[in-house]
Amino acid sequence: MNQPTPRNLLAIGEVAARAGLSVPTVRYYEERGLIRSFRSSTNQRQFPRHVLRRLAVISAGQRMGLTLQEVGDALSVLPPDRAPSRAEWAAMSADWSALVAARIRGLQTLQRSLDTCIGCGCLSLDRCGIFNPGDEAAGEGPGSRWERQAVAAEGGGPEEAVQAPARPARETDVRS
Repeated sequence: MNQPTPRNLLAIGEVAARAGLSVPTVRYYEERGLIRSFRSSTNQRQFPRHVLRRLAVISAGQRMGLTLQEVGDALSVLPPDRAPSRAEWAAMSADWSALVAARIRGLQTLQRSLDTCIGCGCLSLDRCGIFNPGDEAAGEGPGSRWERQAVAAEGGGPEEAVQAPARPARETDVRS
């Protein structure tokens, strides 16, 4: 990586202030390989100005619920030593768009589930996704039904395959 000229370098405190982050957060992102710095002759971290764009991308990804690993994977296709070109940005954002779309599908599945069940079992036993008499869900696999539905939705699987089967309410299911 070519070292930028001193006028294009920012001290870690200035980077943190301009990005709205703490200095330890900037250091953490550097340790994770999300951003890069140079060392001055006095061993101080100095960052090229384009790091501010990368930090904005990291913040946007976190606001959308992406993990730092997902953000890092997206950033890995961008050049580390300069601001990305329009074509490079388009390639990264296309991949990221697919991640965001999968996350939206998972959240919509969760929202539909919440709309049909109040969680206590007293008014919606015939369609409740968490009611589990006799441990019927054990045969569906490990973990929460809601979580399995959200994961399947994020993967784009057909919703019918992940919905818990509706069953008629039985007199013994109704609590007074």
